[in-house]
Amino acid sequence: MDTIQQLEQEFSQKLSDLTPETAEMLRIEYLGRKGKITQLLHRIGELPPEERKGYGQSVNALKQKVEAALTEHSSQSGDTRSQKSNIDITLPGVEPEQGSCHPITQTIEEFIRVFQRMGFEIVDGREVETEKYNFTALNIPIDHPARDAFDTFYTEKGHLLRSQTSTVQVRVMENRKPPLRIIAPGRVYRPDEIDASHSSMFHQVEGFMVDEKITFADLKGVLRLFLTEIFGKEVKIRFRPHFFPFTEPSVEVDMMWVRKQITSGGTVQKSQWLEILGAGQIHPNVFKAAGYPKGKYRGFAFGLGVERMAMLRLGINDIRYFYENNLDFLSQF
Repeated sequence: MDTIQQLEQEFSQKLSDLTPETAEMLRIEYLGRKGKITQLLHRIGELPPEERKGYGQSVNALKQKVEAALTEHSSQSGDTRSQKSNIDITLPGVEPEQGSCHPITQTIEEFIRVFQRMGFEIVDGREVETEKYNFTALNIPIDHPARDAFDTFYTEKGHLLRSQTSTVQVRVMENRKPPLRIIAPGRVYRPDEIDASHSSMFHQVEGFMVDEKITFADLKGVLRLFLTEIFGKEVKIRFRPHFFPFTEPSVEVDMMWVRKQITSGGTVQKSQWLEILGAGQIHPNVFKAAGYPKGKYRGFAFGLGVERMAMLRLGINDIRYFYENNLDFLSQF
């Protein structure tokens, strides 16, 4: 009888620490074919006849108590698991939000695809530059009035943030010989007042072609094909004389832009010429700075602002929308 009491105390102690993972092990330990309670029942035949009845009743009472305790614990743990996993797995899942490239990145990638089909190579360039590559090698000496328009941010050690991706042009020509067909997309920096059409940081795509017999006609053909691919075959463009220190002759390229305007009399369409990029034949001084023999090579260069082109194509009227990280705005693209 002392053994039965000790076994009951032992089971009660183990029951308090029971988990769903150990419940089956405890059942086997006490109620299995070789379990402790089963062994006690087998000993009934060894006892004197007068002790068997009381001993058997005590062992059976312990067995029923153990079975009831294990059943109750199993029921409670089952309810808990049911509550924790109260999920209908047949319902459709919640699809996670999927991101996309920024509209500026999408625009640059589309420009790249067009120029690659024309045989242009993509070259990346450094954003922190020296005065040589940002100004001097591009025919903008320190006393040139054009520096005011291209002046930029300087570091304490005399370097600067490039104000145009034309810096890539000279670096490539210094290290490679023609023929060259290069475009260089990237960020540029200028101390402009921030408003609906200006930003101190924006993106440009610089392109140039250099060989022995490149003419202005090649420039017009490349740009016309590019703008046709971007804005459609009906696009109207014009080349207007202009000045850039690193090209001669130089032009501004304008595009006829048709926009809808709501008036008291209804919606009317208005057309106007918009400047969209600058271009020209590469200046001889730029070839000289790159170390090319005088008069041997000719070429053209052009530069366009990505934000301006994206605003026209996407119908955006404020450049600041691109940089505010407004997901309601960005998710449209």
